[in-house]
Amino acid sequence: MKSTLSFLLVSLFLSVCVAVNGGDPTDGFTPVPLTDKNIVIQKPYNIPLDQRYSFKDGVHRMCVYANDKPHSPSSHTQPRTEIRIKGLDYHSGVWQFEGYGFVPNGTSGATVAQIHGASHGATTAILRIYDGNMRFYSGDLIAKNLYDKWFRLNLIHDVDGGTVTVFIDGEKKYQTNDQGPGDLYFKCGVYAAPAHISYYMESRWRDIKIYKK
Repeated sequence: MKSTLSFLLVSLFLSVCVAVNGGDPTDGFTPVPLTDKNIVIQKPYNIPLDQRYSFKDGVHRMCVYANDKPHSPSSHTQPRTEIRIKGLDYHSGVWQFEGYGFVPNGTSGATVAQIHGASHGATTAILRIYDGNMRFYSGDLIAKNLYDKWFRLNLIHDVDGGTVTVFIDGEKKYQTNDQGPGDLYFKCGVYAAPAHISYYMESRWRDIKIYKK
């Protein structure tokens, strides 16, 4: 009787937790197969890959300097070292990026994750770190005190519904309207903002997954 009662209490507790927290952000989604062929590294065009990127023990480490070149001689964008999820571009439906990120203290003014593509502008979502805090582009605050610790990021794009939702460590932190449909794909790493950037920028990523409904 006691064991049955304990089981019922635990089940009730878990049910309440799910109801309060809204469940896991991946609930209802289907994993999309992701292979090495889907991982494309963009880095300063004149720098050897191993000077800006490494993959060891399941961790992608990416860094860039403020005075680095862009990823292409013909590009006029800011320097970056990023993972571009290739071959899984989307134009409709509901898609989700999941990954565990780590940003060392001192990195500031760096985009660490994004949804590239939109009807209006080049991107749908930019998640930047400024002084340890994550912001949507350089504006709305998403999460604070992210330096020097692993955090779980879930970035959901409902193209048909026109929304972008951000979860940090399983908790819904931010939601906003998107910029309309386009040729869309996910990226993560470090991409210097237009201004107010640190000289050295770094982020690390592991357990990257893509989901869709």
